Amino acid sequence: MTRERVSSSSIRSVGYDPDNRILEIELRRGGIYQYFQVPAEPYRSLVEAESIGRHYTKFIKPVYQFRKVK
Repeated sequence: MTRERVSSSSIRSVGYDPDNRILEIELRRGGIYQYFQVPAEPYRSLVEAESIGRHYTKFIKPVYQFRKVK
């Protein structure tokens, strides 16, 4: 999956696969995580958030199932 760099102190890059509804997050401290069954709107809200890290912690991380891929 292709990820794009974002302006965040905690997240390095974000990618989204709309066909499979997978959100991929690369953290600055290390680790790449895939979140499953994420609709397009939460992804858009994440990348447009004033604080991407805070938004991720509040609205993505505790809501969607995930797996660490690296």
